[in-house]
Amino acid sequence: MVLNGKILPITRSSEGKSCWLDDIYRSLDIQYPKFFKMDNLCKAGFLAAELVCNDVLLDRNIYHKDVAIACFNRSSSLDDDTLYQQTINDKDNYYPSPLVFVYTLANIVTGEIAIRNKIMGESSFYILEKFDLAQVGNTIVDILEDEEVNGLLCGWVEYYDNHCDVLMMYAKK
Repeated sequence: MVLNGKILPITRSSEGKSCWLDDIYRSLDIQYPKFFKMDNLCKAGFLAAELVCNDVLLDRNIYHKDVAIACFNRSSSLDDDTLYQQTINDKDNYYPSPLVFVYTLANIVTGEIAIRNKIMGESSFYILEKFDLAQVGNTIVDILEDEEVNGLLCGWVEYYDNHCDVLMMYAKK
């Protein structure tokens, strides 16, 4: 994991079953119990936002009505949809598990980030065919042109089939 060009040390859990996103959470010494209910997409976005918000010193003790959130990815919550499909594929072990959907859907990512950081501005999650810097940049500019927005937590948050690709930043007017 890299923040502003600096590699951050992550301690791997001795537990073989531990997800590496959980290891990052523990290494950062974050206290947010709902983290362990989140799906991997939400965990990835949450952790990136945590690092960026800490870096820009976004005060979690006050509400931020002038800060917005915009995230982008390619697969939305397809990783969870695939897991859910696996719970219904086997006719001998048919169990459509609602547990797979506890913290799913792309908008849950922005929602958890908003709750954690008391961000009350616009919150959006866009699905793009691929990372397109021009399209992402235009969307960022459009959001920042809103007179009620002074800051924007934004980035690419992709998690699918154990592949994680996250780029998060904070933009100001």
